[in-house]
Amino acid sequence: MVKILPVNRKIIRKLLKFGLEKKWEKQLKLLENNPRYPGLNLELMEPKNMGVYSFRIDRKFRALLFFRNQKTVEILNITVHYQ
Repeated sequence: MVKILPVNRKIIRKLLKFGLEKKWEKQLKLLENNPRYPGLNLELMEPKNMGVYSFRIDRKFRALLFFRNQKTVEILNITVHYQ
């Protein structure tokens, strides 16, 4: 299990604005219990040496995160995922 640090107000406002609260809670539980869960679609972003990952909230939105260590995760932002 990993510990997820509290998110900032900017992220909370985005979640409320786009109605993502339930999806967010579900994905956070999956991330907390198993970061490698296939439904998260966790991927290392470019440039890879920066260590920033993203995971899927839904088909349109992704969250950017950083592993502070193997047991602690900091959510950096929520972005629109262009395909």
